Amino acid sequence: MRGVWALLLLVPVPLAAAECRDVVFDGAGYAICEVDVAAEDLRLFLNDGAGMPLGSFDKVDALLGPGHARLGFAMNAGMYHADRSPVGHYVEDGEERAKVIASAGPGNFGLLPNGVFCIGEDRADVIETRRFVRDAPVCEYASQSGPMLVIDGQLHPRFLAKSDSLYIRNGVGTSADGKRAVFAISQSPVNFHAFGRLFRDYLKLPQALYFDGNISRLYAPGLNRHDAGFPMGPIVGTVVPR
Repeated sequence: MRGVWALLLLVPVPLAAAECRDVVFDGAGYAICEVDVAAEDLRLFLNDGAGMPLGSFDKVDALLGPGHARLGFAMNAGMYHADRSPVGHYVEDGEERAKVIASAGPGNFGLLPNGVFCIGEDRADVIETRRFVRDAPVCEYASQSGPMLVIDGQLHPRFLAKSDSLYIRNGVGTSADGKRAVFAISQSPVNFHAFGRLFRDYLKLPQALYFDGNISRLYAPGLNRHDAGFPMGPIVGTVVPR
């Protein structure tokens, strides 16, 4: 038995994988991926070792490959400029790459309140930007985007139930204890009100943040999803053994 236990100790224990599934809520279809933040290795990715934007799920996977790791799931994680640099606050491996923008501005990003997705030690949180600036949480990874979808259990005050602004949309919501992060992408065009209600009413999450619209993409092997399209800016994903 001693030899058997020794063998077991030499076998690496796989990290947990994100649970991805297709759901229907209020007549619209969504793909959602739920991450147990304490059990899984959740990270943000932007540039390669030479400082060039990664831009695709395949390039992130190749970056991990020499370390015998791979992407478990991934999606785009925030708005970006033409050179694929983040529009707002961005932190990777504890290093701040772009500062917080707390002022109102044009487009969805500037539709206050917006927020920051912060990955810390054994927890992840969506935090409204002004609260983020006030509390200054320590984030190993962070990406700012906007607008907030759900703030303290309430939909963003500017959302209209009958809005005809319909797009494929993706975003993230987090639980109050920071242990549960749920990423979602719509299967068909929806408005902000419908997308926010997915997080508030179906997923029961008190905080949720919009990532983007037209460029929204998902990598989820369990759902046979490997969406292609224009190069991305920030990418969020789990890292698992190859």
